[in-house]
Amino acid sequence: MAAKRWDVIVLGAGAAGLFCAIEAARRGRRVLVLDHARAPGEKIRISGGGRCNFTNLQIAPERFLSQNPRFALSALRRYTQHDFIARIERAGIAWHEKTLGQLFCDGSARQIVDMLIRDLAEAGGELRLGVAPLAVRPGFLIETGQGALQADRVVVATGGKSIPKMGATGFAYQVAADFGINVITPRPALVPLTFTDAQQAVIRPLAGVSLPARVSLAEDGRARAKIAFEEGLLFTHRGLSGPSILQISSYWHEGTTIRVDLAPGRDIAAEARAARSGQGGRELANALDLPERLARAVVARAGLSGRLADQSKAALAALGAAVHDWRLVPAGTEGWRTAEVTLGGVDTTELDARSLEARRVPGLHFIGEAVDVTGWLGGYNFQWAWSSGWAAGQVV
Repeated sequence: MAAKRWDVIVLGAGAAGLFCAIEAARRGRRVLVLDHARAPGEKIRISGGGRCNFTNLQIAPERFLSQNPRFALSALRRYTQHDFIARIERAGIAWHEKTLGQLFCDGSARQIVDMLIRDLAEAGGELRLGVAPLAVRPGFLIETGQGALQADRVVVATGGKSIPKMGATGFAYQVAADFGINVITPRPALVPLTFTDAQQAVIRPLAGVSLPARVSLAEDGRARAKIAFEEGLLFTHRGLSGPSILQISSYWHEGTTIRVDLAPGRDIAAEARAARSGQGGRELANALDLPERLARAVVARAGLSGRLADQSKAALAALGAAVHDWRLVPAGTEGWRTAEVTLGGVDTTELDARSLEARRVPGLHFIGEAVDVTGWLGGYNFQWAWSSGWAAGQVV
C-alpha cells in the first residue's frame, strides 16, 4: 500500500519545527509535524524557569557562533525579535524584560506552546506525537515505527544532543550523513565547567557561593580574548556555573585558560590601600567586601594573612591579582546532561542561507538547533528557532 503523500513533513515539534509548519500551512501547504515525544514544545515549556526566555532585544549576528558567522544574518534580519514580540502580543501573551535584553512571559511558558499548537491547527497543519521518525530515504520516504510517510519536502527540526533526558538525539546528523551532508562535530554549549581534583580543592569548599563576575578567555592577542561576559557566577560541587560561565563555555576549548574577575569594576588593591589608614586593624579577608568564604579563599590563594595594616604594597597588589585575574584551565564540561544547547551541527556551507535548504538535496531543509548556529544565553537560541523556522516556512 502506497504511503500517504504530504507537501511538507516537519520532523520535530519544538520551537523551530512548529513555527516552520505554521508558516508553511498558512501558505496552503499540506503539512504534517512528527515528534517522538508525547508532548510538543517541551524545551519551550521548561525554559526560563517555566516562563520561557523567548527572545532578546539585543539580537546581533556577532552573538551567534558558527563556522560561518554570517550565515544566520539572512533569517535573523527577515524575521526579527520585534516580529516575534508582535506575534505574542497579538496572542494576548504579556511579557517583561529582565536583564540584558532578555524577554520572558509574565505567566507560563505554556502560553507560547499553546499559541503555536493553536496556530498550527487553525492553519490546517497536523501534529502527530509519539511517532518516532527512524530514517529519511531518497524520494523523501519517512520511515517511522508506525509505517511509512511520503513528502515532497522534508524539514529536519529535531534539534541537537543537549538535554538527553528530554529525548534529544543526534537524528538530524544521521539524516545529514545519509544524504552525504557534512556535519560540524557537535559538542555541549552553555554548560557548566568542571575542574581537576587539585583545582576542586579550592572550588568545592565554596559550593553555593554566587556573585557577579567577569569571565573571559585568557589568551592574549587573539580575537577570542575580547570575548568576556559580566554576569553571575556560581561555585558548585563539580566546578563553576552561572550565566557568565555558561556563556564562556561556548567559546572554551580543551586546554584553554579562562580568566575570572571576582569583583568587576572595582580595584581591590586600591580599595585596600585606602582602607589601611582607618581600618588597618581589620582582618584582611573581612576588608574585601566579598562573600566571607570566598574572601578567605582568595586571601589564602594570594599567600597572605593577618591584618590589613600589616600588608605591604606588593602584598595588596598580589591580593588584587588574586581577585581580578584568577586563571584556571577547566578539565572539561558537565556534558550533554546539563548543556542547554549544542555547538556544531549541519554545516552551513551545505545550506542556502535564505531557505535553509540543502544545496545538494533540493527539498531537504535543516532548521533550529540542528544547524551549526548557536546563540548566546538569554533568548538568542529561541530567536534563531523562530527566524530559521520562519525562513524555511516561506519556501517549503
